[in-house]
Amino acid sequence: MDPECSRLLPALCAVLADPRQPVADDTCLEKLLDWFTAVTEAGSSLLLLQENPCLVELLFHVLKSQDLSSRILSFSLRLAGIFAAQENCFQYLQGELLPMLFGEVGPLGGAAWTAPAVRSGWIQGLRTLAQHPSALHFLAACGAVDTIFSLQGDPSLFVASAAGQLLVHILDLAMRGPAEGRRSPQACDWPACAQKIVGHIEDSLCSTAIPQVTQALSVLTTAFGHCHGLWTQGLWVRLSPLVARLLEKDPVPASHSLVDLLLSVARSAPSSDRGLWETLAQTLSHLSPTQAGPLALGILKLQDCPQALRTQAFGILLQPLACVLEAAAQAPGPPGLLEGAAGDSMTVDTLLSSKSACVGLLCCALAHLGLLQPLPQRPSPWPQAPLLGAAVTILRLCSGSAAPTSDVGGRLCAILVGCGRVQRAALDFLGALSQGTGPQELVTQVFSVLLEYLVSPESSSMVLKKAFQATLRWLLSSPKTPGCCDLDPHTQLFLTELLPVLQKRLCSPCWEVRDSGLEFLTQMTRHWGGQAGFRQALLASEVPELTKQLLRDPESYVRASAVTATGQLSSWGLCASPECPGAQQESLLVELLHILSTDSEGFPRRAVMQVFTEWLRDGHADVAEDAERFVAGVLQAASRDLDWEVRAQGLELALVFLEQLLGQRGSHCPYAVALPETAPPGVLAQALQVLCRVQLFEFAFRALFDCDRPVAQKSCDLLLFLRAKAAPCGSPQEAGDSPNVASVEATLQRWQAGEQGQPLGYLEPGAVVALLRSVDLEGLRDTLAESSDHVEKSPQSLLQDMLAAVGVLGENEADCY
Repeated sequence: MDPECSRLLPALCAVLADPRQPVADDTCLEKLLDWFTAVTEAGSSLLLLQENPCLVELLFHVLKSQDLSSRILSFSLRLAGIFAAQENCFQYLQGELLPMLFGEVGPLGGAAWTAPAVRSGWIQGLRTLAQHPSALHFLAACGAVDTIFSLQGDPSLFVASAAGQLLVHILDLAMRGPAEGRRSPQACDWPACAQKIVGHIEDSLCSTAIPQVTQALSVLTTAFGHCHGLWTQGLWVRLSPLVARLLEKDPVPASHSLVDLLLSVARSAPSSDRGLWETLAQTLSHLSPTQAGPLALGILKLQDCPQALRTQAFGILLQPLACVLEAAAQAPGPPGLLEGAAGDSMTVDTLLSSKSACVGLLCCALAHLGLLQPLPQRPSPWPQAPLLGAAVTILRLCSGSAAPTSDVGGRLCAILVGCGRVQRAALDFLGALSQGTGPQELVTQVFSVLLEYLVSPESSSMVLKKAFQATLRWLLSSPKTPGCCDLDPHTQLFLTELLPVLQKRLCSPCWEVRDSGLEFLTQMTRHWGGQAGFRQALLASEVPELTKQLLRDPESYVRASAVTATGQLSSWGLCASPECPGAQQESLLVELLHILSTDSEGFPRRAVMQVFTEWLRDGHADVAEDAERFVAGVLQAASRDLDWEVRAQGLELALVFLEQLLGQRGSHCPYAVALPETAPPGVLAQALQVLCRVQLFEFAFRALFDCDRPVAQKSCDLLLFLRAKAAPCGSPQEAGDSPNVASVEATLQRWQAGEQGQPLGYLEPGAVVALLRSVDLEGLRDTLAESSDHVEKSPQSLLQDMLAAVGVLGENEADCY
């Protein structure tokens, strides 16, 4: 330990032990525990206590005091656990202190035990302490295990969860000894502590009280998820009959916890364990359709699983959709989605029992199948066509456009009509299915139902957003005509129907709808801006003009999306009218600059900077016409902006401009500034003149001392890149002696001190090179890479702050921040 910290420690312990002193906040106490943990991990806990007896005195004082706060008592319990984690220090403290802290004569029997913080501290202290065999004997002797059993049912969820985790930790610690290394350790060989815990789990599994069953299943789930010793196989052999017996009860108790346990065991058990697969199959059969869904999905995600079980699990997921297809069928159709997947009576009963049950089951089935769709281990063959049909049918039932003839179909329609939750789930699933293919007739139905939702005045803003997203995914996955780079006829026809709908949605009174429409347009243009069919359809509509009008929308999110959309349209030449394209583009550039300079919200201004950076990088026609003037205007506006993200994006634009003048950087790794090749002297001199004219250096050097660290870091990287490019240029001695450089260096020092009123003024290229060499950019980069509290978070600073908070230190000794 640092000598200065040792000097401050007695005073701090006295403050912590004094109930009259205001206690430091929880953050300081947590930092103090972190520091003691680091100190004990690096050295001997016993030596630490011998050199700093005030720590042991603090722990004894805590036991005697009746009016200490629960936070200090919890802190002390955890601190004792940190020290006792080393066995020799445990022996040093065991005689009197540890039994009094963690035994029945300590906080367990006092009024302080009613505070959840104390119970939590007691558990965490034991969790840290239990690292060696001596701790196991101590736990058994002081009766701690029985207390942990009772804390599993604690009213505080945090305490109850920690108690279960502690039981698993103790069980794992106990089984590392005699049972470790044996293939199937017999129960008689298990240590007494392990026998006691497992016996408690057995009693809980046989209990008629569901909370106790849940506690036992949770402990086992944690054990199989985190413990990887061979003893876990013996544990499952011993307890699996009791787990299987739960399936005989109706309803199955603690079904969610049971599913978690079985999946945890399945992930860790060998694939040859036939008993486990049989238990999983029985569980699928005994659980209700809603309860079985998560288990079926988990089984299908397993790498090694019997095919029969996979088929059963997939059938469970498909049953709700099979019921929907059968109920909505106009006439007898083809066989079900999968052999055995045709909806059974239990699934139909669940769907029709209540609206909440129907909605929950359908949403879970759609979500589970959507998660399964992109996985390599998904069932094969994948029933793409029936799934598409089911998704379309569900959406039509929800919109009321389906006309089922069966009684079940009519009741389903009455339950689902107008249900936004199912609509959103079905649209998400339909979008996921776009990664596959399907018969053209079904794909036409997909586009038809998507258009129906986009047109419908009943669609909520969130449903419309999902419909736009699903439509985009299907459009971008549509097949290309062989030998043709344009859109296929079906897609082209859909576009002509879609754009008038988009036009209408851009005029919606709901800002979320306008925003979703603009996002959809941006993505469409980004992917299809070069397609002749898309260009023709878009220019024939009023969408580009409406998009431009939305630059003045009252909602800032919409203005930002409109900026991005118009930027994308302009990049592809889709903003201009055929009569006067040049004037249209020029007015757009002026309008975006106006937004950058005057918009009161940050989102539109950030969007403008991103658009301008893309335009410069991609060689946009209006930018390339006079890049120097463009960059100068943008940097001037960005330098005055109060939003740090706008200033940072301004530096990104400046870097793009630099790379166009001097050549690309050698690496784009964010963790290193690669040394680029130096530029030829002639090219460099000309480039420096341009950079001086656009006042890039004024912007970059001012950003170097920006109060927002990301801006300063980006500026530092930019100047390091430029300095490396300028390595062979000029004579630094001559340039450094000029009065211009001396004046600029003085200005930079004032800027660093926070006085940023005075401008740099015009800089000569030689002075710029000299400045780049005189400023310690590497040192500044290293400083910026450190955390903002790298000085204040030192242990000494922490102790000083805690003491200063109660007035123990003099004013000049405090390191408050």
